[in-house]
Amino acid sequence: MTLHDLEALSMTELIHLQGRVLEALRRRFERPLALVFTDVVGSTAYFARYGDVAGRSLQQLHFDLLSRALPVGNGRIVDTAGDGAFTVFSSVDFAVDAVSKLLLAVSEANEQRQHDHHLGIRVGVHFGPVLTDGVQVTGDAVNLASRVASTADPGGVRVTRAAFGELGGRWRVRCRAIAPVELKGIAHPVELFALEWRDPTVFPTRVRIVETNEEHALPAKDTITFGRLKEHDGRIANDIVLWHPDVQATMRLSRWHFELRRTPNRMMLRAVSDQMTEVDDQPVARGTEVPVGPNSVIRVARVLTLQLSSDARNSIPGEEDPRAAGTLGFTVDQRRG
Repeated sequence: MTLHDLEALSMTELIHLQGRVLEALRRRFERPLALVFTDVVGSTAYFARYGDVAGRSLQQLHFDLLSRALPVGNGRIVDTAGDGAFTVFSSVDFAVDAVSKLLLAVSEANEQRQHDHHLGIRVGVHFGPVLTDGVQVTGDAVNLASRVASTADPGGVRVTRAAFGELGGRWRVRCRAIAPVELKGIAHPVELFALEWRDPTVFPTRVRIVETNEEHALPAKDTITFGRLKEHDGRIANDIVLWHPDVQATMRLSRWHFELRRTPNRMMLRAVSDQMTEVDDQPVARGTEVPVGPNSVIRVARVLTLQLSSDARNSIPGEEDPRAAGTLGFTVDQRRG
């Protein structure tokens, strides 16, 4: 049909034609896909501090590691912009398999890099109908997916309700519901889940400080710092600030006291202070590392007791797929968004 033919049609005929075109468009090009956005955390500040060459190298490391992880889930890169990447997969399980391999590769790469040069990636996963010709991918689902990654911490994965509903039992039991989040350009709060891609029976996910009765979710980043100093040179000094109700006791804590460091296979505690640090009643000398797990107890300067724990949950016997149990496999945590 030529433009001349279209000009000859009545309004009613054009409306009917439009309906047939839209139907054909959906029939030929609409399909549900798992949509994944990844981006480098803190890249703007990194460029400003270390320069364009170092910043571009960090971006390239992200893209290189992502490209190596994609075959795990038969995924493909649709687009890259700045330090972010948009990838698609045929299923959410495939997408999360690839994401977990990517984040593990990031952790391995960071072991060879100084702390200030660690690569931090956050991930958002959504599932929904899109229009695609095998190259371009467009649709409202893409717009939503593009916003989800920004809600995650470095090393963290956020999953929408739609993506959660497509997960099989192996990954579903690793999800924890968080409070609905307002996303730019999205009319209503979006229900999200935090996905723990590391094995929670090996890697602690929370820490409770007995003397202050505080409980913190451990940031997803590879190195987590603990100490009494809040800020240094205008930057956050410690991920978790240590203090005691007794001011004198607080002063016995070092400004930087110890680090929890996630390696590819386990979590390690590294003492960075001459003040006493003990793990399960065993002293840890400054500069040395010991493994810690979900049940480890850390004593700091003889004034604070920290108890590590995990969100690990076991499946109900006989439940091969937690989808059959409705809400099995996650708990609501309104404190984190």
